[in-house]
Amino acid sequence: MDGTNDPAQEDGGPFGRPLFDKPSARALSRVGVVDVGSNSVRLVVFDGAARSPAYFYNEKIMCALGAGMSETGRLNPEGRVRALEALKRFKLLGDGMGTGPLVAVATAAVRDAEDGPEFRDEVERETGIRLWVIDGREEARLSAQGVLLGWPGSYGLVCDIGGSSMELAEINGGTVGKRMSSSLGPLKLRDLKGGKKARKAQIRDTIARMRQELGEQKNRLFLVGGSWRAIAKIDMERRGYPLHVLHEYRMTPKAVRETAKYIEKNDLEELRNRADVSSARAALVPYAIEVLREVVRTFKPHDIAVSSYGIREGLLYEQMPQQLRDRDPLIESCRFAEAKDARIPGFGRVVYDFIEPLFKSAKPDRRRIIKAACLLHDVSWRSHPDYRAEDCFDNATRANLGGLKHSERVYLGLALLHRYSNKREGTRFEDLYDLISERDAQQAEVLGKAMRFAAMLWLRKDAKLGQMRWYPKKKQLELSLSPEAAPLFGEVAEARFQSLAASLGAEPAIRTARK
Repeated sequence: MDGTNDPAQEDGGPFGRPLFDKPSARALSRVGVVDVGSNSVRLVVFDGAARSPAYFYNEKIMCALGAGMSETGRLNPEGRVRALEALKRFKLLGDGMGTGPLVAVATAAVRDAEDGPEFRDEVERETGIRLWVIDGREEARLSAQGVLLGWPGSYGLVCDIGGSSMELAEINGGTVGKRMSSSLGPLKLRDLKGGKKARKAQIRDTIARMRQELGEQKNRLFLVGGSWRAIAKIDMERRGYPLHVLHEYRMTPKAVRETAKYIEKNDLEELRNRADVSSARAALVPYAIEVLREVVRTFKPHDIAVSSYGIREGLLYEQMPQQLRDRDPLIESCRFAEAKDARIPGFGRVVYDFIEPLFKSAKPDRRRIIKAACLLHDVSWRSHPDYRAEDCFDNATRANLGGLKHSERVYLGLALLHRYSNKREGTRFEDLYDLISERDAQQAEVLGKAMRFAAMLWLRKDAKLGQMRWYPKKKQLELSLSPEAAPLFGEVAEARFQSLAASLGAEPAIRTARK
């Protein structure tokens, strides 16, 4: 690492201990990370699957430590008090949750302020938490690693905005390349003398210099930071977008330009209420959108993706052995959920092997969603039967699952809905169906009904159910059951097989073998 004031121990980095005992680790020991930013102070406690950590606890306090620093050179006095009280609370919460020592990272405000070292010492004296104050390049690197936690092997430019700084870092095939830091944080821009004209010149000149250093970056632009997420919420509100999940939300360069105009034309207070943005965050949006518009104009990305992962997740990624990094975060998360919540952990693989012949022509991106669905097909069994199908859809579309585009969330949700229901009409989620094509919706129905049928052949996780064969040209679905599975093929199972065949528009052919 190339940060400053690094309290890391040799064997465990900033955590002071190794988080992953071995490369084959499947579960993460509970760990707490605090991000002391220029605008907010946040505690996140991670738990769950090693490759795809879940948010066990998440709390943010808006402190505005960096407010007024352009004039005074010092941390906002009121913000210091609020931040210290928040850290005292977070220390007690971490102790209660069994996180071990909290890892606390401080960024632009603390590193730039005259009284930053004094504040750092006060925090350690009052709470026992030692702040790791990182420089801008390290901030850029950790944010980029956070993006890689959710998008393994990605290519593009990571743009992380805080209250007092804005960082850019390139990622290429799973590694972090060039990176730069700037003072284009909205708190600093708000305090800049000379008004909009001066801001525009500062933003234009700074980003032009960054473009000269970083070179052409026309792949995907990944947006990290609260101000970007607030802008994404406003973009959703402007478009009437139905799925309010910020991670993996996509915008086009044209959408950014249109949303910038939308923000200028609307009353900010009314806009923040409609888009559900906090007042403290909304106050910075007009400055942040000026930066984003210029970043997009200068670098011309082919598309833009919002990332909920950043520095905190980047710290975890830092600790991961390469073998762990190489795993698919979606599949790992689903495996963890199956092991924790399914009635017969491991049966999901049996289901996948059984129904896989129906999807011989599926591309790798679709196969991983099919595999994820099979792993999740039984994790909602505790829900009331009348609501189980909708609970499955709700969980798939809104859960903390990495490596999923919004259209893939809906596909996965529909497949799991059809695991428990033949019909998808009449649910409260019908407005989300438009996020996928009719063809994909039909495929999701086939997948769901295939899992619904396979689950009737309830055996051990190492069971041999038999075999299905799908002949799409002949429109024939052939079922051959093993001797041990044949007695399970009763009336309900047969009805579900017939329903699956109907979804395929197929003629069913059934062969059963008995001992």
